[in-house]
Amino acid sequence: MLNWHSTVVDDLTDAVKGITFWKNFLNCLHDQESIPFSIHLAVCVEPFLQYVLDGKKTIESRFSSVRCAPFERVGRGDVVLLKKAGGPVVGICQIRNAWFYRLEEDSWDDIKVFAREICAEDSSFWKAREGASFATLMRIQHVHNIDPIKLRKRDRRGWVVLRSASQQLSLKAGTI
Repeated sequence: MLNWHSTVVDDLTDAVKGITFWKNFLNCLHDQESIPFSIHLAVCVEPFLQYVLDGKKTIESRFSSVRCAPFERVGRGDVVLLKKAGGPVVGICQIRNAWFYRLEEDSWDDIKVFAREICAEDSSFWKAREGASFATLMRIQHVHNIDPIKLRKRDRRGWVVLRSASQQLSLKAGTI
C-alpha cells in the first residue's frame, strides 16, 4: 500500500517549485504530523476548469442531492488540486472562504447572487442543479497551473478529501 506521501507529495512539490507561494506553503507536507490544512481533489469539467485557471471563475461551486464532500468538509486555507475530468491534476488553489447551504427556495436566491463569479450566468447551469439538496460555494485564491500530475481515480466522485487536517489519510495506489 502506498500512502499520500509516497504517491503524490514529491510530484506536487516538483510541480510547484517555480511558484514561490506554493513552494513555501507546501513545505510542511514532508512533516506528516504538522499539516494544518486539508488537501482536496476536485474533478473539474470544461469550460469551468479553464475558467478557474484563467482567473475568470473565482468561486467554485458543488451541488449534490446527498450530503457529501466538500459540504462541511472544506474550509479556509485548505488546498485543492484541480484535476481535469479523465485527465491529470493540472492546477492548484487555496480556499479563501466557504459557504454551505441546505437548499431551500430562498437559498437559491442567495447563491445566484454569485452567478458571475461561479461563471453560471446561463439558465442551463441552474436547471441542471435544481434537484440538488446541498451546495458548497468556495471562494478560491492563489490559483496556478502546474505541471500535470497523474493521479489515478477510479470512481465517479467529483470531490475527494485526500487528507483531512485532523488526520492523515492513506491512499491505495490506483483506488482513489
